[in-house]
Amino acid sequence: MNNLYQVLIADDEPIIREGIIDAVDWEKLGMEVAAEAEDGEEALDIAQGRHIDIVLVDMNMPIMDGITFMKKLKESQPACRFVIITGHDEFAYAQEAIRLGVKDYILKPVNAGHLREVLQSVKEELDELHVQDHYLKKASEQIEKNIPVLRERFCREWIQGLVDDTEAAEQLEFLGLPSRLPVQVGVVRWPETSVNQPLMKESERQLFLFAIENIVAEFVQQADHLLFREHTGLIGICLWDETPVEIAAEIEQAVQNFLKMTVHVHLEAVKEGPGAVAEAYDACREAVFREAQLSPLVRRARQLIHEQYDRPGLTLETFASSLQVSPVYLSRLLKKELGTSFVNFLTQTRIRKAIQLLNSTNMTMYEIAERVGYESQHYFSTAFKKVMGVSPNRYRKGEAFQDM
Repeated sequence: MNNLYQVLIADDEPIIREGIIDAVDWEKLGMEVAAEAEDGEEALDIAQGRHIDIVLVDMNMPIMDGITFMKKLKESQPACRFVIITGHDEFAYAQEAIRLGVKDYILKPVNAGHLREVLQSVKEELDELHVQDHYLKKASEQIEKNIPVLRERFCREWIQGLVDDTEAAEQLEFLGLPSRLPVQVGVVRWPETSVNQPLMKESERQLFLFAIENIVAEFVQQADHLLFREHTGLIGICLWDETPVEIAAEIEQAVQNFLKMTVHVHLEAVKEGPGAVAEAYDACREAVFREAQLSPLVRRARQLIHEQYDRPGLTLETFASSLQVSPVYLSRLLKKELGTSFVNFLTQTRIRKAIQLLNSTNMTMYEIAERVGYESQHYFSTAFKKVMGVSPNRYRKGEAFQDM
């Protein structure tokens, strides 16, 4: 591999070019003359066709002058260093070029000692830049290698409210993430210390956490997202594309099916304003810890409602029968643990799904009503307006509505 700096000499006088070549022990300087050119256009063609480190350039060349040549070459090879060769009568012109970033100048006739001094100075500058580039490359490789760790650390600080929005945007861009607030955050909690799940070794625990993360990643893969872990073992989720809230229940079910363990998942929308991410994440934390207090029957009932909300004529009686409990007992338990009745919970689930369809499809009101379990468009519109404060048609048109 050739480690010598590549030099191009551009001067329309052959005697000047020969004098420069003979005046310097190029190899001793760590350089070699890669090419010569007698006008600016030829010099530009040569320099753009290969890597050139240093150009000795005459200011007053035919076809293309030195200033024009340097400006054009700088566009394609900004790291190239220029040394001007100039006559006394062009000295003011050379000074202008130096202000443009040229390293130095040499007066004609060329003085060998001065030429070597200038080239030695250029070499030292290039050596320093190469060392700097080497360390910067190493640092960049190290950062790239540690990006997952840096992302996790940043997210942990962000959800603790230790990073403001301006700093967050800069960090997100640096970490290769969308440089805007996520639209949703979420938490996955594995209540591993519950009486139903035996204690396990740390290696087993880490394996299960990794498996849970993989399942979560499959469900959110269509969205820009980031998963991270808290020191407590909670798995955090940042989503930059909106995801249906029902996905939380689907993740819980998938973990139960594949890993035979119970997890609690909650997603929360990120509102506008300072500290919005930390606020939404705190709400997720509270939700999954509340979730752990729910009885298995209520969790199963809620899961079934998410699965069966589109069945017309779904009643408390038929639903309780499928769970093999009495309607009165189920009703009391839902009210106690979820703070709402079966009918209200079913209605809320249907309306949320209807909102998704209104926002993302061109389906008719009749089709949406049928899709979310209502037997008539009229009944659907009445239920929608009762919950949202406006009709489905007005909602689709973007008119104001009350929060759910």
